[in-house]
Amino acid sequence: SRVLRDIKARQAVVSQELKRTLWRHLSRNTTLDPQVRMQAQMALSRTPREASPSAIKNRCIATGRGRGIFNQWKLCRFQFRLRALNGDLPGVDKSSW
Repeated sequence: SRVLRDIKARQAVVSQELKRTLWRHLSRNTTLDPQVRMQAQMALSRTPREASPSAIKNRCIATGRGRGIFNQWKLCRFQFRLRALNGDLPGVDKSSW
């Protein structure tokens, strides 16, 4: 269920990204009228919380675990190890020296 929730949150961020960027730039533009800037700030604060990019937490795509995530593969450390040993991750070899 956490994986599905993470997918839904990421889709919300993508769908609201253009609006949030526009409102953020309008609210920070000092050449505009203060009333316009305030309206842009209010519109930005009314956006859903889950549509904020900072609300996204990296999770393992296999298990949904939220800690020990390798960003490049989006896997937790344990799943990364299992898949690397099985040869499922191209270019990843077990180190030996």
